[in-house]
Amino acid sequence: MRNSNRQWILKRRPVGDIKPGDLELVEQPIPVPGPGQILVRTLYLSLDPTNRIWMSDMEQYMPPVNLGEVMRGGTLSVVVQSNNDGFQPGDVMNTFTGWQEYAVVDGGQKLPPGLPLPAYMSVLGATGATAYFGLLDLGKPKEGETVVVSAAAGAVGQIVGQIAKIKGCRVVGIAGSDAKCKHLVADLGFDAAINYKTTKDMRAALKRECPNGIDIDFENAGGEILAAVLDNLAMKARIVLCGMISQYNAQTPPPGPSLTNVLMKRARIEGFIIIDYLPRFGEFFAEMAPWVMQGKIKYDTTIVKGIENSLTALDMLFTGGNTGKLLIQMSEEPG
Repeated sequence: MRNSNRQWILKRRPVGDIKPGDLELVEQPIPVPGPGQILVRTLYLSLDPTNRIWMSDMEQYMPPVNLGEVMRGGTLSVVVQSNNDGFQPGDVMNTFTGWQEYAVVDGGQKLPPGLPLPAYMSVLGATGATAYFGLLDLGKPKEGETVVVSAAAGAVGQIVGQIAKIKGCRVVGIAGSDAKCKHLVADLGFDAAINYKTTKDMRAALKRECPNGIDIDFENAGGEILAAVLDNLAMKARIVLCGMISQYNAQTPPPGPSLTNVLMKRARIEGFIIIDYLPRFGEFFAEMAPWVMQGKIKYDTTIVKGIENSLTALDMLFTGGNTGKLLIQMSEEPG
């Protein structure tokens, strides 16, 4: 056990790309749990595009992180010391304690055994639930329909595509390298994949791969990719607006795509935030866990070791350096 608690503190709100000095790595004493409380050690920290939103003071679904506070983030932790009869040292639990090595909590959700711990931060965590509820509740896929997934090799996108295949859809992924596109088709079962970085005409590429139009767009990218999708909609298309990662570091709002075809094709665009579905996580887990155990859903993780590497690792989300879920491993898993 370390003698101090390293934390990343938000020092100033980033302008454009996150820069050195926007966050600072500091050391504080390890907190002491009070009556009924639990001291936990962070095992894994989730890095997500929404981290960039939380750093800003823009309108968002949660209050922005205040300057001087520990950076917010989902975590997986192990109990070190417990003053709570419901938890024992060595218990592993879902937490939301942010970018720090130790924290005091009042409780948490214990994890069932049987799968590697990173699975509970990816396919069986908020990432998988985002894919599950976004596609099934908002997209409402029907057998034979065409589903397009942007940022398809990312943590959410790769799960969306596989669920769509289980539901009998044709699935076209959009990713940022030939290797990722090959992985989507050869390993994850997508019907086709488009490398947006080397494709000169995205509209023509989507028309080629989606000859009957796009019934469902699971949108993670926004910008020019979304504009190309909107030009290839099928009648009564549904656009599930999960994220717009291409715009999160923009200093000025980019020009928006034309929504004319949304009107002409009577399409529906609906945004959603996964926290709205927290009461239904049991439903998600009951169906997703068997799919994972049976090998129907595969998942990738990119794991970077060391809290000191959190800030540089976060940039991988915006440069395409990760495949699947991006995690920081802050400490060794319990033996």
